[in-house]
Amino acid sequence: MRAFREIVAIAADRRGGIEALEDALATSRSRSPAEIAATPDDRILAAMTRLVFQAGFSWQVIDAKWGGFEAAFDGFDPVRCAAMSDDRFDALLKDASIVRNGAKIRSVVANASFILDLAAESGSAARFFAGWPDNDYVGLLEVLKKRASRLGGDAGARFLRSIGKPGFILTADVVAALVREQVLSGPPGGRRDLAIVQDAFNRWSAESGRDLTAISRILAMSAGKIAAEVASRH
Repeated sequence: MRAFREIVAIAADRRGGIEALEDALATSRSRSPAEIAATPDDRILAAMTRLVFQAGFSWQVIDAKWGGFEAAFDGFDPVRCAAMSDDRFDALLKDASIVRNGAKIRSVVANASFILDLAAESGSAARFFAGWPDNDYVGLLEVLKKRASRLGGDAGARFLRSIGKPGFILTADVVAALVREQVLSGPPGGRRDLAIVQDAFNRWSAESGRDLTAISRILAMSAGKIAAEVASRH
């Protein structure tokens, strides 16, 4: 595992220079804990719902229908969504302004209840996410896997990224870079591998002063075409 400044140099070379790399990173900056904590919980539920419905579906379709989602789910008010009646659920299954997937509609109810639980524990769901330490990001992913609905793995990581929480997403390019750096021998296979990845990210963060999101994106940009080569070997 080489020093992170060397990985930055590889990514910068692939992007056409350090300025181009920093410009690319600027398109997806993390938010501060205070900014995340100030997010209303209806926006947390909205972000969860968007990621759930985008999974396995066209993101463009979800974006085009998003106004319908906001109206259908009462602005994602957690109390109203958690108390959804069977009649309201049946009506949503016939509502052409949203994607009519029963399991995903049920996930909104479950995630609204999860948000209410977090609010009872931490004052708000946003405060819970804001206060979780970045050096245990995999622990937060485990919370989402166990307590939320349909937000395990990649979906959970993308939800956290969407609300500005620093974190890594183990795309093919990121995994390829981690294999190149001998952090992993192949695609991560369980908690042990995730703990190893977390440790590597923590070390690189301490060395570079960059957060987990920036490190994840730099790793991806340093990999590029080698991802396919790594995938073909495992």
